[in-house]
Amino acid sequence: MSWSISVGRLFGSELRIHLTFFLLLAWVAASAYSAGGTAAALQNLLFVVALFACIVAHEFGHALAARRYGIKTPDITLLPIGGLARLERMPENPAHEIIVALAGPAVNVVIWGVLTLALGAETDVTDLADGQFDAASFLGQLATINMVLALFNLIPAFPMDGGRVFRALLSLFLDRVKATRIASMTGQGIALVFGYLGITTGNPLLLVVAVFIFLAAAGESNDVATRASTSTLVARDAMITQFEHLGPTDTIDAAAHTLIRTTQHEFPVITEDGTLEGFVTRNAIFKAMVSDHIAAHPVTEIVERDIPRVVLTAPLQGVMDALGKGAPAVAVVDKSGGLIGYVTRENLAELVVLQRA
Repeated sequence: MSWSISVGRLFGSELRIHLTFFLLLAWVAASAYSAGGTAAALQNLLFVVALFACIVAHEFGHALAARRYGIKTPDITLLPIGGLARLERMPENPAHEIIVALAGPAVNVVIWGVLTLALGAETDVTDLADGQFDAASFLGQLATINMVLALFNLIPAFPMDGGRVFRALLSLFLDRVKATRIASMTGQGIALVFGYLGITTGNPLLLVVAVFIFLAAAGESNDVATRASTSTLVARDAMITQFEHLGPTDTIDAAAHTLIRTTQHEFPVITEDGTLEGFVTRNAIFKAMVSDHIAAHPVTEIVERDIPRVVLTAPLQGVMDALGKGAPAVAVVDKSGGLIGYVTRENLAELVVLQRA
């Protein structure tokens, strides 16, 4: 995720912190300082850090449960509104999806149990009402908020955890596309309620959560429908076969002229023996042209070499996954590695529209 920094790896997943999270810490510290001085600021910061440690544990609950079914979690990102575990894919087996979805809230319930049963903390929602945290009730407030997190995440607002359980239950009786559509519409309805409450109560965080749920529900519903419509297709069905390419000795200026006289947004760079070196993108050309004395340099200075390669009969869904990870294109090659064609997000989107039509 852009605007995030990596702070290390844990259980095979990269842990990242979005830069806006530090704005949250600054706001919490400033608010607490104005109300109670330095001690209050430190106590509130400590509580927020402890809270987000619990959120990280929640996300790793999802990640470790997904690993049981062979699904990796490349990274987990901390945001001001919570955590986001980016699974390679969601399990399509309803029972597996339920287990993965419930694993996160289950971690919060376990933390609540340890704090209350083992450490004697008391659960009292009224302690959270003023938004200020003190040393005397630190464990109790932490226990309470873990229980609140568990219950809140079980609300059937897709794609929250409860919404995923709802979708999985629907999938027992309906096909996945229809189940996702119903869960998505339900989630968006709940998001509108959250948005209304956020506006009427003056709670900006609830409003942000509402917007996130509304957009994420629509996005995932569209993704599921797209995958269903392309499930029987292969790379051959979507690839571009008529294109202009560049050579390693072509200049960036020449690439710019090729960009102008064609409709392509990316250009394969192919050597004389037919080997694909990579792709030069429109954005890379734009960026290079505004730099002094670089237009006459060869395109190999701006080529993107980490290009996924697939064969003609590779499933199109694998191509979609590669494009989703940020690749500008996916090269379709023959047995000797020669470029036959390539797939981009743009022509893939056109294919999906045609398939749905």
